[in-house]
Order: sequence, then structure tokens, then C-alpha cells
Amino acid sequence: MQSMKSNRKILLGQDNNALVLLFAINMLLFAGIISLKIIYYLSGSTNELFYQQILNWLSLPASFGQLAGKPWTLLVYMFAHHGIWQLVNSMLWLWCFGYILQDLAGNNKLFPLYLYGGFIGGVLFLLSNNLVPVLARDLNNIAPMLGAGAAVMAIAVATTTLAPDYRIFPLINGGIPLWVLTLVYVAIDFATLAGSNAGIVIAHLGAGITGFFFIRQLRRGQDWSLWMMRLVSWIDDLFNPEKKHARKEGKGRLFYKSDRKPYTKTSHVSQQKLDAILDKINQHGYDQLTDEEKAFLEQASKEEL
Repeated sequence: MQSMKSNRKILLGQDNNALVLLFAINMLLFAGIISLKIIYYLSGSTNELFYQQILNWLSLPASFGQLAGKPWTLLVYMFAHHGIWQLVNSMLWLWCFGYILQDLAGNNKLFPLYLYGGFIGGVLFLLSNNLVPVLARDLNNIAPMLGAGAAVMAIAVATTTLAPDYRIFPLINGGIPLWVLTLVYVAIDFATLAGSNAGIVIAHLGAGITGFFFIRQLRRGQDWSLWMMRLVSWIDDLFNPEKKHARKEGKGRLFYKSDRKPYTKTSHVSQQKLDAILDKINQHGYDQLTDEEKAFLEQASKEEL
């Protein structure tokens, strides 16, 4: 079964690939930030002026009062990076865990989970800095939060919760369990945060817990990403109404304008059904298959279709 899934993995160039989309957003925003920093440098402006006029409007502040003047930072901060090593670190781990999550749970879980982790992490960053007395006393001197750290932590914990024994590098003594990689990631992440504000540590912890409960609820049949997918589809149909008509026309052609005679037996029916099931796994994950589809997949693996 694993071998069949590997033949139908989501391709990098495939339409609506959530992992590639996340990479593109983070990279483009980073390129924009660095370009502006270079412009400021060439114009003779100081770094302080760049931080005040540019980076300040992308970073999540620790104060609710400052957040009220720039509420969009609760969303934007999780896609913005200032340092090259911060970006490389975030994207490397995003690729490691995001690629596995796409393979196991489908393409449409990655982006919502990223947003959930970043949003919950941002809210906890604000709450801890404003409500914990030790942190609130020095609120005005707390550095804002920037980067995908919390969002990636949610994806890492969610992927590990879904399949802790998933094997990576299978040629190395049978493979390394995914939970080992996650321990390494968590250790590195919190080691780099050792000198940071405690609110960022709490944000990453909260994002990880969010990823854990996201998978727990998914296993119980409650998909937290479903409303986001419906919203995106509604917006897409709103701005592209011709796509809805195209789907309806396609359905009509299938049943009423087909050139093939009805009830005509076609070859490779089993292969067609197998391809449809594998496509469903890529989009929604193995857990969303019906018992009949799982049985067919198991039978197909025995027959080596």
C-alpha cells in the first residue's frame, strides 16, 4: 500500500499545492523585506528607521494597545522573516513535516493548520505578556514576535500525533521514527528561544498543543479545516463564476452528450478506480476512505495493479 501511495504523491508543480504556496508566500515576503532594507541602506537611512517604518508594521507587538493600531500583524507576522537563518530554519522544518502531513492527511489540511498554529501562538504571546505579572512589568521593552516558528510547531506536533512511527530515511537501519525527528526539532527550537521573551516560548507551546488537538478532533470526525476550505471555495466561485457553469456543463456532457454507448464495458476499470482512490488519498488522507475503498485498495496491492 505504501508503494502505491508513493506513486501518486502530490507533485511540486501541482495546482493548489499548499506546501508550495506556503513556501512562496514566506519567500516573497522575505524578498520584499530585504529589498526594502537594501533601499534604506543605500539611501543612508539607519536600521532603526527601517525597523520603525517597515518591520514594525509586520511584527506582532506584545501590547494590546499597539495591536489595536495594526491588527493585521496577528496574521502577517507568521509569514514574515527578517533574518536569512530564521527563514531557512523555518522553511526547512516546514518542508520536513509539511511534506509528510500532505502525504498522510491530504493537501487541504496543511494551510489551515499553519494558520491555526500561528494565530493561537500569536494570541498566547499577547495574553502571556499582558497577564503574567513578571512579563507585564516590562511590557514596553518586550520585542515583537516575527516568523513562522509557532505555525511550524503546530504542523510538527500534528504530523507526529498522526503517525509517530512514520519512518524517514528507510535505508538507515530500517528508518528513523518521526517522533525522534520531532524531539530534535523541539529541542533545537526551544534552545534557540532560551534567551528570548518567555511569551514566545508560551506561543510555541500553545501552537504545538493546537496541532495535537487538531489531529485528535480529526480522528473523531471533526475537521477544523472544513470551514476554511468552504470559505475559499465560496470566494473562488464568487470571483470565478464561470467555473461553476463549467462544472455543470461537464456533468451534462458526461451523462447526456457522451459519444460512448451506455453500458459499454471499458478496459482497465480497476485501474481507473484505483487512480480515483489514490487521488482521494492525496487530497483528503487515507482516513477519509470508506471501508469499501480501503478493501479495494488492499485487494489491489495484493494483485499488484
